[in-house]
Amino acid sequence: MRRARGQQAAALVLAGALVGSLSSCDGAPSGRGARAASPEAVASADSVVRAWVEEGRVPGAVLLASDRAGPLLATAHGWARAYDFGGGQYPSEGVPVAAAAIVPAAEPVPMSVETVFDLASVTKVMATTMAVALLADRGALEVDAPVRRYLPDFAGGGRDAITVEHLLTHRSGLPQWQPVYYHASEAAAAHAWVRDLALEWPVGAERHYSDLGFMVLGRLVERVSGLPLDRFLATELYGPLGLQATGFRGRAASAGGFGGRVLGFAATSHGNPFERRMVHDAGFGYRIAGDPDAWAGWRRYTLSGEVNDGNAHHAFGGVAGHAGLFSTASELEILLRLMLEGGELDGRRYFSEAVVARLLASTGDGQGLGWQIPADAPPSAFGHTGFTGTFVLGVRDTGLAVVLLTNRQHGGVDAETAYPDVGPLQRAVVAALTGRTGGR
Repeated sequence: MRRARGQQAAALVLAGALVGSLSSCDGAPSGRGARAASPEAVASADSVVRAWVEEGRVPGAVLLASDRAGPLLATAHGWARAYDFGGGQYPSEGVPVAAAAIVPAAEPVPMSVETVFDLASVTKVMATTMAVALLADRGALEVDAPVRRYLPDFAGGGRDAITVEHLLTHRSGLPQWQPVYYHASEAAAAHAWVRDLALEWPVGAERHYSDLGFMVLGRLVERVSGLPLDRFLATELYGPLGLQATGFRGRAASAGGFGGRVLGFAATSHGNPFERRMVHDAGFGYRIAGDPDAWAGWRRYTLSGEVNDGNAHHAFGGVAGHAGLFSTASELEILLRLMLEGGELDGRRYFSEAVVARLLASTGDGQGLGWQIPADAPPSAFGHTGFTGTFVLGVRDTGLAVVLLTNRQHGGVDAETAYPDVGPLQRAVVAALTGRTGGR
């Protein structure tokens, strides 16, 4: 019988208690089958992450892996906070972004396996999709139903044809991104503005990854459940699972919640220079509605325990369907394990195996319901990435769970206002742990 989740999380924390330490299991416990990854594979995965940190490609990282028999490793490398805002990285009149300066932190903070990360778009699966699964299992929501059944004002302009599944699979036709905070400063107004946006593609025809679609899903969950998104998840999922560091609003929540623990956060960006360029540079690939100079509320400090995503922070108050969730590697492993175990954990069923199967079934284009189906992973794998440098992966056949959290934004943007691409790191870790190096 698998150990209780709280005990396993404690074992994972203990395994990585020393920064840069490595813990691996040399075989399965008596009576278990072969482990999902060999000690050599585990060591190889950790060495890749350690090298990225030592080479300065990311300031810090946490890597955790487990299988159905228990922990495989939990390690932390580098720094949770190494830099401060200094002169910032917003371009000024005639001064390019590369000339702006962040500075070494006065009090640098080492990375720990207990460090809390801003998950960015991993919110989409570990919060919003999970909430949809809970409601669907209870019969309160049907993923094939039109969104207007639950949000009656979500109608007209082609929206009547949009189903819950279209939102989950990024095929609603809604725009991919807009600076909602240019038009709204609180959730109700933000939802109204998003609701009225014109569709950019035919409903159901093409996959276009959309933050706005998950903003609508967050609203839908609130309408169906009768609770704010964060409270619904805390009451119905995170609390019952014993999660103490998983929730929205980061630092604000930790002051009076998160189990009363004083938490350390992985710092992210220095303001939002990348997002500012999305708005101000018409050649950057985004078309915005309105005047880029109509809003000037850009944050001028290093973000830590405060959601990086501008829409989640400025327009939704930190709680949104597309971004805003914070968590640790060990608690993300618990949520992955819930999916890998078919919706049941420690004798409690949260949603049915049929719901899990529906979520993880490929709909094409590497997309399940909410979850992504990565090409560079075993066929039974599912996962998701986040813009802050976060990554989660589960492999159903072997029970492997992988959590790789980096603070890639914290080292700042380059001269092109870009953050380090951690896709190669994520793929290298998956290849090391699974032995898979090519696509499907």
